[in-house]
Amino acid sequence: MTAEERPFIPVRIAVLTVSDSRTPEADRSGALLVDRIRAAGHRLADRDILPDDRRQIARQLRRWCADPEVDAVITTGGTGLTGRDVTVEAHRDVYEKEVDAFGTMFAMISARKIGTSAVQSRACAGVASGTYLFALPGSPGACRDGWDDILVHQLDYRHRPCNFVEIMPRLDEHLRRK
Repeated sequence: MTAEERPFIPVRIAVLTVSDSRTPEADRSGALLVDRIRAAGHRLADRDILPDDRRQIARQLRRWCADPEVDAVITTGGTGLTGRDVTVEAHRDVYEKEVDAFGTMFAMISARKIGTSAVQSRACAGVASGTYLFALPGSPGACRDGWDDILVHQLDYRHRPCNFVEIMPRLDEHLRRK
């Protein structure tokens, strides 16, 4: 079956903004992701804003991983190097498997746009309880890069030669009874 013959499969995506200062009205990065998710034909499963608190972030990620109405989570913010940046640690507290190449790919894309400053990003991704988890930096530009250059393709079943959607039904096979 060619990519053109494959049906589009909408993914249910939750968006979490991690910030001590952003409000729903001032959350440009979260809004950008929501707009792109919807424009691509996917469904916004939920949206939240939490402070830079590792336990709260991990708790929300686990809630969404346990929710059968959420296929993927994208967080924005808290991926830097300061003492308050704990999103990556919270993600890794939840991951069963890390998608190592996501951070590498994000760094390559960022380097083309912001040069060596890309080394300060700790974008990452993983899987837990059959749910994809993606952590993007908090700037609208970084969210645009992560969505437009990686996620819009990998969350599209029609993308070839492979994509995240086609293996989604098998992500939790280790949890099912044999």
